[in-house]
Amino acid sequence: MVSNLSNAAMNLTTVMYRDPLNIAIVKNVITVVLSIAIIYVNGTLLHTFKKHEVFNTNPRYILYIHLVINDILLLIMFTLLQVLSYAIFTLHVPFCIILLVIAIISSLNTPMTLAVMAVECYVAICFPLQHSQICTVKNVTVVITVIWVLSSLTILPDLFTILATESRDFFHSRVFCLWKTTFRPPELEKKRDISNIVFLVIVWLILVYTYFRILFAAQAAAANARKARNTVLLHGFQLLLCMLNYVYDLLLNGLTSLFPKGVLTIRYTVSILIHVLPRIISPVVYGIRDKMFRKYLKKYLFHTKNANAFVHR
Repeated sequence: MVSNLSNAAMNLTTVMYRDPLNIAIVKNVITVVLSIAIIYVNGTLLHTFKKHEVFNTNPRYILYIHLVINDILLLIMFTLLQVLSYAIFTLHVPFCIILLVIAIISSLNTPMTLAVMAVECYVAICFPLQHSQICTVKNVTVVITVIWVLSSLTILPDLFTILATESRDFFHSRVFCLWKTTFRPPELEKKRDISNIVFLVIVWLILVYTYFRILFAAQAAAANARKARNTVLLHGFQLLLCMLNYVYDLLLNGLTSLFPKGVLTIRYTVSILIHVLPRIISPVVYGIRDKMFRKYLKKYLFHTKNANAFVHR
């Protein structure tokens, strides 16, 4: 889904468009600082999850932390692609492929994880008696494995295609690391667009179905159902942010046609808005909104010594 992630590295675009050294340094510092800050918060959430049994034995938190891990991977890939594109401009094809494959698989994992989290909320509200039997740690682990397999199966045919069609010299060459410069056969772009649309349609159908089922249940179940309904709405908002990748080129082309002299600034700003800032949503929505996580976050983020042990195992 985030094949456009590599396009974010196009802040310097072609050889004809290169930022002055001082501007390039400022842009990379901003990107690195933002990414490190978000990764630090997400890493704290991951540490909190691993440290406390109340989280790592709860299927809901396992799904959430899976979302956080994918956000971390995406941020690392984005930052690497941008910094390397400024520093050395071109990358060896095998290394570029590795970065792109990790980024694309991680980005595909995100909407599918959101869909599974919505289903978990739906089961908890509409089938409370069966929830503990359906949503177990084992079942969630299987689901996460299936998510990774499905995401991998989406990109692996593209990888096999270029291995079969490209010459050996191509894999020993260097390219500006983009999807279109690495996965060059034109049919791969059509296949990518179709698979992305299928993924999104399925996820949206799941979110809409679970939201309305929870909405109807809210009339009877009050507070818990309302909270679950709001959570599904937040999943929908996150999915909208995922879909920004599809309007990346459209937005970029529209703005650069209006402001051709600001092409580098526009590319950089749009890339940050689409690829970095949405990664803030997960820790804000779940880490701060969730009372249990929030108390632990105060302890680990700010190194509070006297944190209350409010969870009894």
